Amino acid sequence: MTDLVIAAERVLVDGAFRPAAVVVEGGTIAAVGALEDAPASAVRLAQDEVLLPGLVDTHVHVNEPGRTEWEGFRTATAAAAAGGVTTLIDMPLNSIPPTVDVPALEVKRAAAAPASFVDVGFWGGAVPASLGHLRPLWDEGVFGFKCFLAPSGVDEFPHLERAGLDAALDELAAFDGLLIVHAEDPDVLARHENAGGRHYPAFVASRPEEAETAAIAAVVDGLRRTGGRAHVLHLSAASALPLIRAAKAEGLRLTAETCPHYLVFDEGGIPDGATQYKCCPPIRDAANQDALWAALLDGTIDLVVSDHSPSTPERKFAGDGDFQVAWGGIAGLQFGLPAVWSEARHRGVPLERVVGWFSQRSADFVGLTDRGRIAAGARADLVVFAPTAPHRVVREELRFRNPVSAYLDHDLVGVVRRTYLAGAPVDLDGPPRGRLLTRPA
Repeated sequence: MTDLVIAAERVLVDGAFRPAAVVVEGGTIAAVGALEDAPASAVRLAQDEVLLPGLVDTHVHVNEPGRTEWEGFRTATAAAAAGGVTTLIDMPLNSIPPTVDVPALEVKRAAAAPASFVDVGFWGGAVPASLGHLRPLWDEGVFGFKCFLAPSGVDEFPHLERAGLDAALDELAAFDGLLIVHAEDPDVLARHENAGGRHYPAFVASRPEEAETAAIAAVVDGLRRTGGRAHVLHLSAASALPLIRAAKAEGLRLTAETCPHYLVFDEGGIPDGATQYKCCPPIRDAANQDALWAALLDGTIDLVVSDHSPSTPERKFAGDGDFQVAWGGIAGLQFGLPAVWSEARHRGVPLERVVGWFSQRSADFVGLTDRGRIAAGARADLVVFAPTAPHRVVREELRFRNPVSAYLDHDLVGVVRRTYLAGAPVDLDGPPRGRLLTRPA
């Protein structure tokens, strides 16, 4: 029995927009048919709306349990759905306990199961104490293992020194596990440490591009030695792009992501004391941003994810605007698509390219090839998006727990009007229907 048919003049199919009728049966897309064949009962989109696949965000810090006052599964997944994200993968830190062993994963799943409006999977953590014991988490279905090469900002998730990075790559290569890396070199950071303060360029100077480049070089060396897999998280430094291109050309299994805030904001537009823009690595200058866009277009950077990393207002604005004191993380899960699309329009980049970075590319990266696309057999996770609708971000629309975001009061273009999970509209006033995911075998 057909559960739903959605008909629209512009449906994103195989990387291009075309008229279509999407037939949903049992939570799955049964067929993508001709628009003229849509029945009278079909849901028909408005002239200014397009139908997109649900977005897949593989870099989200939910923080529950332990720091649920920063963010929790109910609020994070509500924000995700409001932004067109139908699948997210939760990071192993800022929750307590961090997801560095199977008991901690069970605690995390118990928190997420009754509270998630969208589908949720989990990363494991590679910290010094978990090295040599990563396989049990892999067997329990985590999508890979996150490590930091510099201090993480929370004591319960210590970083790996170079020997630890090599040990993690050795261990994961034995079962073809994936290491995802916060790539900043602590020695470079130590050499550039400064007194901080309210002036944003001083903060950028304390975390130079060299820190990312040196750390990525260490990852590349490890891949060359082990033949393993690694992924560079939240790339902000354009100077690392030649290294990533060369590693890919060599045949090393290296991928990379960047984030909306690096593609939309630049150093010159960040006021003194505006710590809502603080993240690590930092937002850099406009020329750097141009290079990141070029790297997305040529495939050097594989996907775009939020790195949603919220905290309480007290932590985010600690130090009265001192960038060295405030928490380093941007709350942006709800606004990634309209933010990047707004900038893409100025650059002449079509919407279909932008959506691919947020959906099929990210889904394929974590092996979830049943989503992130509109095709027969795929999950009926769908988004109704109005790409020309004006959108000023206001406090009242924020769905994540704390109403703090770098996107507040910015004028964007594009509005998510409706999100479907497994063929049914997500109702943020109803019971959560999201499923917990494990890594496909």
